[in-house]
Amino acid sequence: MINENKRRNSSKNKRNGSNKIMHTTIPALKIAAGSCISMYIARQLQLDFAASAGTITLLTLLTTRWETLKLSCYRLLSFVLSVFLCRLLFRHMPGDWLAYGMYVFLISVIFTLMDWRAVISVNAVIGTHFLETGDFSPAFIRNELALVIIGIFFAILLNLFQNNAGRRKKLLAHVRLTEGELKKILEELAAYLSGSGRQERAWEDLELLESRLEGFREQAYEYRYNILRPHADYYLRYFEMRTKQCLVLRNLHGELIKLSSLPGQAAAVASFMEYCASYIHEPNDPKAQLARLHGVMEQMKAEPLPGTREEFENRAALYHVLMDLEDFLLYKRMFVETMDERLRSIYWEKRPQGYGPRWLA
Repeated sequence: MINENKRRNSSKNKRNGSNKIMHTTIPALKIAAGSCISMYIARQLQLDFAASAGTITLLTLLTTRWETLKLSCYRLLSFVLSVFLCRLLFRHMPGDWLAYGMYVFLISVIFTLMDWRAVISVNAVIGTHFLETGDFSPAFIRNELALVIIGIFFAILLNLFQNNAGRRKKLLAHVRLTEGELKKILEELAAYLSGSGRQERAWEDLELLESRLEGFREQAYEYRYNILRPHADYYLRYFEMRTKQCLVLRNLHGELIKLSSLPGQAAAVASFMEYCASYIHEPNDPKAQLARLHGVMEQMKAEPLPGTREEFENRAALYHVLMDLEDFLLYKRMFVETMDERLRSIYWEKRPQGYGPRWLA
């Protein structure tokens, strides 16, 4: 059994290593290819400082399409201001080094205030071209503008090549894993509440899931800004919702460990938690679960008052558990309410082959 676990861990580590290499190598190849092509085109057009076109591509080619497009627009707009500042400073300030220092200072302040910090480096390079040549003729300004346009054109072009279908399939797998883990955690908490399990196991699984969700949100963010559609934030919102539910389960776990003994009502609460676990599905609308929860709350209120302080504290902790479960379900309810028929059709009905019935995530 130990050897089998070692083999599984070794195989998993190899897969993770391969994925990390691929995740690093492919963007590096795109950057290298884009920089080479930009430089080559600039040289073919006989532009001065042709190598700068490759540098601009390198600095513009970001992780996602949307970020690359946005940065490209900022580069074009900031170019106009940079040319104006270069002409003003380099012609009227004594000393090249002092004029360039003032230029870098001004573009750093201005573009930081505009939240355009990413354009500072390219405009600093463009500034050196004007500084070295002292040429502000229309022809040379067109030369510099051409370098910027070539650089951002190939950055945008290369960012069109994205494996978004593969990303979505991976996100769907993460959805299934997340819901399987949430179901498991709820069942473990229910087992502890019924006196047949350990709360430490649920806590360990909860911490592991929260760690995984952080990575899932990052992948969902990349997917969101590589799909230029208004509804592409679905997976990002989904994993944010599950993260909030995990925070609720943290609070719920804290209430459970306050129990000095299990009150009689614990069995009903444990039964409800097991019932909720069976409905951890992506498109499930928890209206029925909320209605049943309110029924459990009413039953608990109708119970005779506790006779001792210990019973009172245990009953209060148990009621807080129910309130946490209500928050847990309300987060999912709010998420479902954001889904119109079009989004339901896109994300809940049109599943890739092999991903089961439409109502299972």
